[in-house]
Amino acid sequence: MFVSRGLCCSRIWNRSLFLKRYSNFRASFSTKRIGTHNGTFHCDEALACFILRRSSRFSDAQIIRTRDHQVLEKLDAALDVGGVYDPQSERYDHHQKGFSEVFGLGFNTKLSSAGLVYKHYGLEIISKELQLDQRHPDVFRLFLAVYKNFIEAVDAIDNGIHQYDTDQPPRYVNNTSLGHRIGRLNLDWIEPDQSSEKEDEAFHRAMELAGSEFLECVHFHAKSWLPARSIVMECLAKRYDIDSSGEIMKLSKQCPWKLHIFELEEEMKIDPPIKYVLYQDDRSENWRIQAVSVSPERFESRKALPLSWRGLEMEKLSEESSIPGCVFVHMSGFIGANRTYEGALAMARASLMTS
Repeated sequence: MFVSRGLCCSRIWNRSLFLKRYSNFRASFSTKRIGTHNGTFHCDEALACFILRRSSRFSDAQIIRTRDHQVLEKLDAALDVGGVYDPQSERYDHHQKGFSEVFGLGFNTKLSSAGLVYKHYGLEIISKELQLDQRHPDVFRLFLAVYKNFIEAVDAIDNGIHQYDTDQPPRYVNNTSLGHRIGRLNLDWIEPDQSSEKEDEAFHRAMELAGSEFLECVHFHAKSWLPARSIVMECLAKRYDIDSSGEIMKLSKQCPWKLHIFELEEEMKIDPPIKYVLYQDDRSENWRIQAVSVSPERFESRKALPLSWRGLEMEKLSEESSIPGCVFVHMSGFIGANRTYEGALAMARASLMTS
């Protein structure tokens, strides 16, 4: 009886082990495998791997880090390695001679592996995150916005493209970018364990860091950027209701208007451009008048508030401007405030008249 029971248990154990091994065997064939190079990693391939694994085709795919071409050829996709760009075979490298692929649609920055993967899978990823059909116009609008405000910088930095056309050295060092932070996740030279396992663990941390910021960018643009765009567009369309010059815009609701005004002016062919934006301060209930800058990256205003007003407050400012209810004007003239909307509008109109 004892022997029989032992044989029975042995059969059960062997069958269980067989099923487990068979399951692992099948999984090894069904799970997609994405290849990228081993050694020092960078932001572009960490982000590219994260984005590709968010797609339906490569959901939670295994990451294989190698430079062995015989291994890479057997994988389902290869990113930032292999010397081939061919979306049909899921090959996304950008290091090969003659490569000059760009995102298009008005963008001319040479793509890295991140931009290549985003170009082919970005619409799908965004539609899934927003739970919208890929054909929804908001998906395409966000597809472009996320490239412009996140992916393009990764492409440019990896390809050694400077942000400004100048031979002058930078005024300060900036090591706070996503690329720098991901770079610091590489194994330090003093790390005693330099094994490939440790290196792969560090790469997965880099993927999570790049991916979390990518998703933050997507959701910010969906929840904040896109609604603000609609508000600014409506307010621009009503600018002549505010002042006959067409150069003063009143925000119907406070929102991040500076993210949109330049693009929308060009898109809506607004001429003359907006000089001042009026909006109510939610905390003090005063009305702000803010001068629009000459471009998104510049601090200079298209038309700053009058020099004689700058640095003045309350009664002194009201006396100097001959406008009641003034609160302040900043020393640089880029912003001021009045207790009422009518007062802020009067400040804007008076400012337009100054030379």
